[in-house]
Amino acid sequence: MMFKKILIANRGEIACRVIRTCRRLGIATVAVHSDADQLALHVRMADEAVAIGGAAAADSYLVAERIIAAARSTGAGAVHPGYGFLSEKAEFAAALEAAGIAFIGPGPAAIAAMGDKIESKKLAHAAGVSTVPGHLDVIADAAEAVAIARSIGYPVMIKASAGGGGKGMRIARSDAEAEEGFRSARSEARSSFGDDRVFIEKYVEEPRHIEIQVLADAHGNVIHLGERECSIQRRHQKVIEEAPSPFLDEATRQAMGAQAVALARAVGYRSAGTVEFIVDRDRNFYFLEMNTRLQVEHPVTEAVTGLDLVEEMIRVAAGETLRLRQEDVRLSGWAIEARVYAEDPYRNFLPSIGRVGRYRPPEGEGIRVDTGIYEGAEISMHYDPMIAKLIASGPDRETATARLAAALDAYEIGGVTHNVGFLSAVLARPRFASGRLTTNYIAEEFPDGFHGTDLSPETRRDLALVAAFVQARASARDAAVSGQMPGRRHRPPAEWTVLEGDAEYRMEVGHDEAGAGLALDGAGFQVDGDWHPGQTLFRGTVDGRPLTVQVRREGTGWRLSHGGAALTFRVLPPRVAELARLMPVKAAPDLSRFLLSPMPGLLTAIAVAEGQDVKAGETLAVVEAMKMENILRAVRDGRIGRIHAEAGSSLSVDQKILEFE
Repeated sequence: MMFKKILIANRGEIACRVIRTCRRLGIATVAVHSDADQLALHVRMADEAVAIGGAAAADSYLVAERIIAAARSTGAGAVHPGYGFLSEKAEFAAALEAAGIAFIGPGPAAIAAMGDKIESKKLAHAAGVSTVPGHLDVIADAAEAVAIARSIGYPVMIKASAGGGGKGMRIARSDAEAEEGFRSARSEARSSFGDDRVFIEKYVEEPRHIEIQVLADAHGNVIHLGERECSIQRRHQKVIEEAPSPFLDEATRQAMGAQAVALARAVGYRSAGTVEFIVDRDRNFYFLEMNTRLQVEHPVTEAVTGLDLVEEMIRVAAGETLRLRQEDVRLSGWAIEARVYAEDPYRNFLPSIGRVGRYRPPEGEGIRVDTGIYEGAEISMHYDPMIAKLIASGPDRETATARLAAALDAYEIGGVTHNVGFLSAVLARPRFASGRLTTNYIAEEFPDGFHGTDLSPETRRDLALVAAFVQARASARDAAVSGQMPGRRHRPPAEWTVLEGDAEYRMEVGHDEAGAGLALDGAGFQVDGDWHPGQTLFRGTVDGRPLTVQVRREGTGWRLSHGGAALTFRVLPPRVAELARLMPVKAAPDLSRFLLSPMPGLLTAIAVAEGQDVKAGETLAVVEAMKMENILRAVRDGRIGRIHAEAGSSLSVDQKILEFE
């Protein structure tokens, strides 16, 4: 019998996602929220909302007793856990079962069996699933970790047994890295999961991360819904996901699917789940883990199968039989998902917190946006800084990629720093178009970090033309509403000089009804678009080439964002441009003497003392943010002068930690 009311034990975009499916099915919803989330979007969307505690997840979303009490008080017949928080806690599923409330997910036994990475690998091996060579027993100390790593052979991966989301994971290529990686992984695992057990396995070179979506009911029916390619990762956290994989052939797809189904059967699985594999260059694949929950990247599978996985989970939890058999599953088209985060890619992807200003998600054919944010919402330091998942689908990979790139160009997010430009840069690389993906993609394509995108000369020229177009439109408006006298008409200039960095473009602009004809160095161009002063998005064409550009007035110029780059164009009358070239450039202040906090977070350790000599690479301090430990190291030799903060302090971004003599 279908549920009448469901409580969502989560927050953000996944809570909103579940609520949308429940609405379509005519099921009432209950949201739970912390003090920090009182005004959150999922609270606004739900039919009812219950406060469950303080801002920290440990005081609210991780307190099972309060969530169960909220379900009882509201009469919810089932709980959907989303992902993260309590979604893979067997104790939570068991407590709901004892309270007579359905858990929309697998049974406690399956969660327990697959939730422990060490035990799950043993079970997978017993079920005939390919596994990565490694040491699956708990490791006592750093010395044992080094000995085991040597016996397996470097490089190795050190992982938290109860880990997930990239937390508690380190790659080691030497004894020293194994020793430090063991300590860091264990500390991070203890902080994130309350379980400091770690294990070691062989690190596969040129690896791809490919996962199989499974779906099972309580009547013994298990199917798979194809694969997702999740190889583009940063610090073991997925950035871009797609379905299907551009790498798998049909034989490998079927073999991986069969093993995923076999594992699900072996643990008596029910509901939606994901079996993750690592795949080498020769398409050999090895079991990594099974996620006993809905995955963040599930929308790409929905796009190519036409299924609603949340609906299927609800139906299975209500006791229904799967409506599909394996032979009914058809993959159609292509879908790609980009995770949009409040983080600064120019500063090593440090989290950005604060209130969201202007917020305009993109729209268009094949575009889907799953978000928990609205204009005026707050990105809190207490939770994952995800803004949205942007999904683009189409009949083939090329179309899906083009739609996603255009949607990223159109995504307007103000008030917080975000990674949209970086995502555009990832898609624009020739290596992405060719499908040559590995989990090292970002490290190899951006070896020195992200410093913006180098646009082609043709694209920079097109942006200069757009800058002249918007300036001409703005000047025409100014001329129409001010400075008019009887018998006289003020006309905007027809000649402009566009300055961008060291580049200079001399243009003549002639207007027509549709757009503007521009002459650049004697060559003619036609810019068409519906942009008018006050708008922040230009959608149009340059000589018939479609172009989406974010437009923002910046001083005497225009800040144009496109393709992962944000460039400032100054559109000036020719004589003014000549004089502007003579203006001196203000020097930036010297901050090299200070160690500044790169992010808001908790200063967990100061590793040096005043007057101490340090060498380049030596650890200075440790800052914890978003449950991730960030080790700050000396970039040069020097001596510590004054220490400005002490361990246990809460730091704001760019706050002084210490200074050098």
